[in-house]
Amino acid sequence: MNEPKLINGRDIYWIGVNDRETDLFEGLWPLPRGVSYNSYLIADEKTVLLDTVKGNSAIPFTEKVRLVIGERPLDYLVVNHMEPDHSGALKLMLELHPRLQLVGNAKTARFLADFYGITERIQVVEDGETLRTGRHELQFHFVPMVHWPETMVTHDRTDRVLFSMDAFGGFGALDGGIFDDEVDIDYYEDESLRYFSNIVGKYSAMVQKAIQKLGGLELAVVAPTHGPIWRKDPARIVGLYDRWSRHVAEPGVVIAYGSMYGNTERMMDAVAQGIQEAGFGKVRIHNVSRSHLSYILRDAWRFSSVVLGSPAYDQDIFPPMESLLRLLAAKKLRNRTLGIFGNFAWSGGAVSRLQAFAEEVAWPLAGPVVEAKCAPKPADLEGCRKLGRELVGRIRAGGG
Repeated sequence: MNEPKLINGRDIYWIGVNDRETDLFEGLWPLPRGVSYNSYLIADEKTVLLDTVKGNSAIPFTEKVRLVIGERPLDYLVVNHMEPDHSGALKLMLELHPRLQLVGNAKTARFLADFYGITERIQVVEDGETLRTGRHELQFHFVPMVHWPETMVTHDRTDRVLFSMDAFGGFGALDGGIFDDEVDIDYYEDESLRYFSNIVGKYSAMVQKAIQKLGGLELAVVAPTHGPIWRKDPARIVGLYDRWSRHVAEPGVVIAYGSMYGNTERMMDAVAQGIQEAGFGKVRIHNVSRSHLSYILRDAWRFSSVVLGSPAYDQDIFPPMESLLRLLAAKKLRNRTLGIFGNFAWSGGAVSRLQAFAEEVAWPLAGPVVEAKCAPKPADLEGCRKLGRELVGRIRAGGG
């Protein structure tokens, strides 16, 4: 178990836990290297806990609280976010600390009753309200729908620490180090994008409102409830979330394809060849039957062009591709250029579904749209290579 660690050199502690047992976050998103549930404890004249952890980690969590404050009472528990991976130890903390007061907004109070039957020992705060704990002054800022309706962040105005709940977080357990200057930050930035695109990205407009609202705060540390704590360069993660929530893309191509007997895969290879022939190398390829959707969505959020290729199946589109289309549409990703190709034997359905998707999400199409019957012919493969070359041309022109 990672020991409690000071994050300000004096009296603010990280007391989070690492979960390396859960395979799927929210029952959906793979966790190949786990996830952290970050909680923080301020040992001031009054003791303040900021968020808790998932219920399966409650016992080691309570031990970390004890290691920091010993037999001192716990005075406040600030509930920034009610999702159970952060509120799972609430009832236990109330039982262990009879004087403990929960601090949250009016929507938090309703969730406390609905999730845990808690209706007492709740201090309801307003947007912008402050709480003095001795040396520290905490200010609460409401950021609804990032990504639940009750979400808020807590800003320690004394040491300029932003306890940002799920905002600015990411996947990945914290392997020894907890700060951005102690870990493989390239890995965590990649997992932060996967977290953002899968969990928060649908609410990008609300993320933008939150970033603008918090823009005047002094930040020495950004302390989210998942992933590393940003002390070396807190502006880095804020800037990334700002970029991602404005749907700004890096130049690059994501190819996601399905193939049953290799014919659609041949078309995919021709698209990739056309991209290479144009002298462009930033391409990521996913087989929708093998790559988890969360990784395809992450790459689509990162790069400017998306190519989708699918065989027909039962007079419709290949089912794994249909799942990807629904996810992309649900997450409301914008400003991508789309390429389409497909294959059919005795009945179509794949390319027409891809074209309908393009209209639904309002992504401009790069041509040509290539549809092969049975095995792709030389003209079909050349059309795919041409599609790859045209995508590169659009990228270089700043339009794809």
